[in-house]
Amino acid sequence: MNRRWVSALLMMMLFVTVPGQVFGTGPDSTAQKGGKTQEQQGQAPVYQNVSVHDPSIVKDGDTYYVFGSHIEAARSKDLQSWTRFTNGYTTPGNVLYGDLAQNLAGSFAWAGQNDSDSKGVFSVWAPDVFWNPEYVNTDGTKGAYMLYYCTSSTYIRSAIGFAVSPKIEGPYQYVDTLVYSGFTEGDAKDKDSAINKKWTNTNIPKLVDAGQLSGASGAWFNADGSFANGTYPNAIDPNLYYDNNGQLWMSYGSWSGGIFVLPVDPKSGKVKYPGKDGKTADGRLVDRYFGTKVAGGFGKSGEGPYVVFDKATGYYYLYMTYGWLGADGGYNMRVFRAKSPDGPYVDAQGQNAVLPRDTDNAPYGNKLMGNYLFARDVGDPGTGIGVGYVSPGHNSVLLDDATGKRFLVFHTRFPQMGEAHEVRVHQMYMNEDGWPVVAPYRYAGETLSKVDRQDLIGEYKFINHGKGTTADIQSSVYIRLNKDNTISGDVTGTWKKTGHNEAELVIAGSVYKGVFASGWDPVSERYVMTFTASSREGVAVWGSRLEDKTDQALVQDVYNDLSLGDTAKVVSDLALPAEGARHTTISWKSSDEAVVSAKGEVHRPAGGAPVQAVLTATITKGGTSLTKSFTVTVLPYQDAKLSAYYGLDGSFADSQGRFAAGTVTGDRIDKSGGSITFAEGRQGQAAKFDGASGIRLPDGLISSNAYSVALWIKPEELTTYTTAFFGAKDGDHWVSLVPRGAVANNTMVWSGSTSWYDGATGLTIPTGEWSHLAFSVENGTLTVYVNGVQKFKGANFPDWFTGTKASFSLGVNWWDPPFKGLIDELRVYDGALTPAQAADLAKNPS
Repeated sequence: MNRRWVSALLMMMLFVTVPGQVFGTGPDSTAQKGGKTQEQQGQAPVYQNVSVHDPSIVKDGDTYYVFGSHIEAARSKDLQSWTRFTNGYTTPGNVLYGDLAQNLAGSFAWAGQNDSDSKGVFSVWAPDVFWNPEYVNTDGTKGAYMLYYCTSSTYIRSAIGFAVSPKIEGPYQYVDTLVYSGFTEGDAKDKDSAINKKWTNTNIPKLVDAGQLSGASGAWFNADGSFANGTYPNAIDPNLYYDNNGQLWMSYGSWSGGIFVLPVDPKSGKVKYPGKDGKTADGRLVDRYFGTKVAGGFGKSGEGPYVVFDKATGYYYLYMTYGWLGADGGYNMRVFRAKSPDGPYVDAQGQNAVLPRDTDNAPYGNKLMGNYLFARDVGDPGTGIGVGYVSPGHNSVLLDDATGKRFLVFHTRFPQMGEAHEVRVHQMYMNEDGWPVVAPYRYAGETLSKVDRQDLIGEYKFINHGKGTTADIQSSVYIRLNKDNTISGDVTGTWKKTGHNEAELVIAGSVYKGVFASGWDPVSERYVMTFTASSREGVAVWGSRLEDKTDQALVQDVYNDLSLGDTAKVVSDLALPAEGARHTTISWKSSDEAVVSAKGEVHRPAGGAPVQAVLTATITKGGTSLTKSFTVTVLPYQDAKLSAYYGLDGSFADSQGRFAAGTVTGDRIDKSGGSITFAEGRQGQAAKFDGASGIRLPDGLISSNAYSVALWIKPEELTTYTTAFFGAKDGDHWVSLVPRGAVANNTMVWSGSTSWYDGATGLTIPTGEWSHLAFSVENGTLTVYVNGVQKFKGANFPDWFTGTKASFSLGVNWWDPPFKGLIDELRVYDGALTPAQAADLAKNPS
C-alpha cells in the first residue's frame, strides 16, 4: 500500500477506543495567578479517546458524532469522552453499510475494493454526514441523513458517492456515484487492477446523453491519454455545506489539481454539473464536470477541504490540510476565507488559495497548527515528555448554535508514538481581524470570558508554528510577559490586552492578534492562562502560563526530578540533560571518563567484571546551586550464543537441532499455498522468495529481551514495509526487519504497538547485491548493523517476546507485500552480538 497507516490498518483498528488520562474540568472562569488560582480548580474532566481518521463532525440533538475513514465513527455528549459504535470494514453485517461490498458496488466498480493500491482490502475514506430535510426518499417522504464518501484505488483513480438513512447511525443505503477521477482517454489499467480506466466507464457518457454535459473534454487528458491530474482533482474528501442563501454545496479534492466545489440539488442529493467550461471573474477554472476550482493545484499537497459559513463575520472559511498524513509527513492545517461560497478564497495576506504553477504552497494560507510540543523539561510538573501533536490534520469544524462555540475537530499523531492516532477537539476563537485562532489545549468545557491583566503577567511556554510543512516538531521556548508590556526571554517584543480578552503581540515586526483564555494543561493537571494569536503573515503563536517560582524553588524541582533511570546495568550511552526547567543549567562530571564520560558516552569493557563510575550533576539557576550524584555500573561485552541456525542450504532445518524446521507459507504468515525454491546463495544455497510466499519459523524462536538476529539478503525488488524477518506476540506487538521502511525508505528495524519504534539505519540496502543485516536487543537497547557496521543504536525498545510463544517468519507478515529475492544464513542468538561478532559475521560467510 502507498500509505503507512493503510498498510498497518489491522493494527490501527485495535486502538480505536482508548481510555484517556483523567485530566480535568473546572470553573470556566478559573485563571492562574502565580502558584494559586482566583477560583478553586474544580473537578478534572474525563477523556475517552477514539481513533477515527479524517473525522467529520456533526451534531444531532444533544449528541456529537464524528464519521471518518475506514468506516469508523464515534459519538459523544461533551466532545471529550467518545464511544465508537462502528465495526470497521466488517461485511456483511457492517453497522453503517450492511453488506458493504454489495451496497457500494456502484462505487467499487470504479475504485476501492480489492484493486490496485487497495488490493486485498477496501478503501472507503473521509465521509461527511448531515441531516437534509429536503431530500426526497424513494417512498416520497422528505428528510434523510446523507453520507457522502469516497472510494479510492490509486493516488488519482477515485470516486465520490452518497448513501442515505433515516437514522444517523445507519445503516445507509447507496444512492449514486457522482464524481469520478483518474480516467483515461483510451483503454488502460493500473497495476494489480482489472478495471478499464477509459472515461466511458464513468458516469460521464450518461451525463452527456442527458444533456447535462456538452461532451467529454480533451483538456482532461495529457498528450499520452492519461488523466491530467495536475489540473483536475482526485475525487476524494467530500464536504457538504450550505451558503447564506440555503444553497447546498460540495467541496472535494486532494493534491493533484486541487480543491473544487459543485452546487448540490438538496432534493436529489446529486451535484449540479456546470455543463460547460469557463472561468470565474477572477480567472479561476470552471470545468464542465468537476466544477469550480477554489484551492491548490499542480500536485501540491492539500486535502480534506471543509467549508463553513460564519454568520458572525460574514465569511466562508475554507479549511484544508497540507503535507502528508504520516508521522513523518508534516501534516498541518490551513485556512482561507471568501465572501462567496465558490470563492475566491484568500489568506490574511490576500493570496488566492488557487496556486500558480511551480510554486511552493507553504507561504499560502493561514497556518492554524502543525507539529509542536509543549516540552516537559526536567523539573517541570507532571511526567513524560510533555504534550504535543504530530501531523494534526484533516479537520472538520463545528459552529455549535447551542453554546455559541466554534470547534476544530481533527485526527493527530503524537511525538514518539509512531502512527497511532486519535481524535482531538480544540475550541477556536475569532481574532479582531476575523481570522480563527485555535486554543493551545484540547477542549475541556472552557468558555471564553473576561481576564484580568494582572493574571497575564508572568512566564510562558511559547510555540511558534511557523509557515513550513515539515516533519520537524516545534518545541516550546520560554518567554515572559512583563508588567511594562514588553516580552523578554527566548523571544522579545511587546504585548497588550486590547479588550476583555483580546491579545496583541508584536514579535520581530509582526503583529499577532488573538485572545487570552483559560485552558487545561494535561501535564501539570491545572487550568492555566493561555494565549493564541495569528499574524497577517498567517503564522500562529501560542503561550501557556507557568506558575511563578523563585530560582531556589526551580533548582530544587530540577534536583527532585533529575533521573538517569536504572544505572545498575548500563550497556549503552546515557542521555545527560544539559538544561532543566526555565533554562536551569545542568553540568556533569565523571569520576572515571574511561567508564562513562561527562557527555554520557559509555565504554564497555571487552570482558571480565562490570566497572563503575560516579556521574555528578551540578544544577544552577541564578545564584542557587545543588549537586546530585549517580553511581553507574557498566556491564562488559559478552559474546552472544548461537541459538538457532537456518542455513537454508536446500532445507528449512535448524542445524543446531533446538528448533523445528521452517514451513512454507502463502503471501501472508497464516496462509498456505506458497512455493520456496533454492538458488546459489551467499554460502551454498539460499532460499528464493517469489514475492508471493514466505517461511513460517517455529513459535517461541525468541523468548527473552536479550537476543540477536542476523541474515544475508539479496533483494530482487524493494517494497515499502515488506519484512525480511518478522516476530510477533500478536497483531499489534511485533518486530520487523524491513529492507525498505517508511522512514525515508531506510532499511530499519520497525516495532509496532500503541507506540511505534523506528530503528532507521540512514541507508537503503541495494537490490541485486548481498547485504548482511543484523540487530540485537539487550534489555531495551536496540542496535542495528548493516554489513557489520553499527548504523543505529537506541534505548527503550519494547519487549514483546519474554514469557510468550511468539510467531516468527521470513519474508511475510500479516499485512504487507511478501519479500522477493534471496535470504541466506539466518542466525538467532541468545544475548546481544558484540560489535566484533557483528563485524565477523559480515566478513565471513561460514
